[in-house]
Amino acid sequence: MPLRIIFCLCLIGFLAGCTTKLPSSNSISQYFSSGEEQLREKNYKESIENWKKVKEFGANSPQISAIADLKIADAQFESKNYIEAAATYESFAKFHPKNDKVPYAYFRIALCSYLQIGTVDRDQAPVKNAVTQFENFIRDYPASEYLHEAREKLEDCYSKQAEHEIYIGRFYYRFGKYEASIKRLEECVARYPKQPVTDEAYLYLEKAYFKTGEKERGKEAFNRLFIKFPTSKYIKEADSLMKSYQ
Repeated sequence: MPLRIIFCLCLIGFLAGCTTKLPSSNSISQYFSSGEEQLREKNYKESIENWKKVKEFGANSPQISAIADLKIADAQFESKNYIEAAATYESFAKFHPKNDKVPYAYFRIALCSYLQIGTVDRDQAPVKNAVTQFENFIRDYPASEYLHEAREKLEDCYSKQAEHEIYIGRFYYRFGKYEASIKRLEECVARYPKQPVTDEAYLYLEKAYFKTGEKERGKEAFNRLFIKFPTSKYIKEADSLMKSYQ
């Protein structure tokens, strides 16, 4: 059922049950229409103000309040105010737990974290939060229309986490802290064995093991790279390195 029809039905029931003086149904409908129009035209601040008016006048109607809350969250999301949007989606899910848009709200909450992910050398809190939220979403809503996208985003998050671990392992290696590098890189390949980016982790494991004199472990790292990622761009470098230590 179209959102406008749902709103009108809610509005009729809301006004019929009120005894206090309220704005006319036409004025509320105007805020609704304006909120929709401003959202389409990407005038997010104006859209939010209109939806706040709808929420204010429909405070005694859970249905109207739910529609307004979700629209406010959508406007915040589209304007890239992800922290505010996540909080509003969270509030929507909390106060309207039986609404059929709750899965959508939780998916958007995860997206809010995902879209705040920065470069590999920045704060990793957003990617960590996104992983938890996407995992929870996939577990809780296995039949959702957003399931496929959630899985794709989750895999990308795992890849970003692996890249961060490799970044740290590479940093330790370059500063001669080979044991610390090995520890970080071994944890990386154990936690993210299916991520394509882990091929670089095996290269640096080979390098670090050779630096510490553990030639057999270095050869083992090369073999793991070759077996798991036979087409890796690091194969040639890893092979040359191994030959130099023979």
